Amino acid sequence: MLNLSYKFQKRVKKRRRWLFGATDFQSLMYLNFIFCTILGIFPYKITISIFEISKPRYILLIIITSAVCIYELAMFYELNFSGRVRLDVPKTITYNFHFILGAFVAVVWCVLSDSRMRLLQIIQEISSRLPPKSYQKLSKLIHAKDIFCFLHFLCHFLTFLNSSDAAINTTYESLRLFVAMIALQMDMLYINCVCVLKACFKEINNTLRNLQELVMNDISKRIYHEQRHPFMLTEIKSLKKQHLMVSNTVQMLNIIFSLQLLCTIMTVFKQITFFLYFHLVQWQDGLSINLDNEIRNKFFVSYIIYYLIRITLIVWACETGKNQALKIGTTVHDVFNAISNKQIKYQLQLFSLQILQCDNTFSVKGFTVDATLLTKMANSITLYLLILIQFLGTSHSCDGKTAINVTEII
Repeated sequence: MLNLSYKFQKRVKKRRRWLFGATDFQSLMYLNFIFCTILGIFPYKITISIFEISKPRYILLIIITSAVCIYELAMFYELNFSGRVRLDVPKTITYNFHFILGAFVAVVWCVLSDSRMRLLQIIQEISSRLPPKSYQKLSKLIHAKDIFCFLHFLCHFLTFLNSSDAAINTTYESLRLFVAMIALQMDMLYINCVCVLKACFKEINNTLRNLQELVMNDISKRIYHEQRHPFMLTEIKSLKKQHLMVSNTVQMLNIIFSLQLLCTIMTVFKQITFFLYFHLVQWQDGLSINLDNEIRNKFFVSYIIYYLIRITLIVWACETGKNQALKIGTTVHDVFNAISNKQIKYQLQLFSLQILQCDNTFSVKGFTVDATLLTKMANSITLYLLILIQFLGTSHSCDGKTAINVTEII
């Protein structure tokens, strides 16, 4: 019996790892877990359905975090205190932001490993109620996204290595690729968790719709029996409890990933703003915008697309997740209007109050991650580009310089 059970578990494990055909949470997150394990930032071992800290992997994570911090601090020292590197003010600002944010994200990822493990365990338990079709639909989206973003990342940085020279040359400059890949996989993990929670909200909404159809069919056929009430009452209580669990998980997700997501938003804003400034704005006996030539530059286009896709995926997942949670409130009112039983109406009223009290928006340190974030970022990028252009014009009008060196940065 034990051998049969062991063989069965091995077959289940093999089945989990099929691409685009996930059957549970672990197979759904398989690609992201594999990438994180290869990078050494996945300090967990999974025994059947339980996440546990793996001491060897955790030690490896600490070593990698220490190496990243040493690298970022060494680059920071090289730029600001060694005296061997002299850059203008905009380049100095963007590099300093890059080094500080890189070290900060690595430390946050390491410190919050335990909390993130509990979050993954909770999401796995909540998502275990999803039907197989939901997992299959999710796997097509999540696996395709993970593969596409990873390949696009490699193409982008290969283009960078072949088309530009770093402004700061050190022995450890190649670690920039590794740090950027870690940051990408962190964002992919967040997006995947949001998509799973969105599927849980959708399943609750679909179940409520099925209850509404059941009530309407019984009324139309005039066979509305009282024995249906206990079933619906139990089902609504179960859905209310499930909704509360998913809502609490959303808040937990916001707390654990808030610092990481804030760093991602700041990085995208910084990279796009300064990259556009360094590549489009030039001074040749006056201010000029070099747009035509840069549009034909493969690295320029790849760079902008990479960061736009990254922030757009985050905003899309959060926006659609929030909208899916809001639909439940409308469905509860529709069911309430379709039924006449007082006990069920009372439970639906409680459900409606619970929905009003639960804030199922995905937020980062006080502001909401939704479609308006893209508009705010676009406005801010435009504003800061204008400020940088004004400084450029002022500096040349004061010291009479006629040229500015442009270097491509990450």
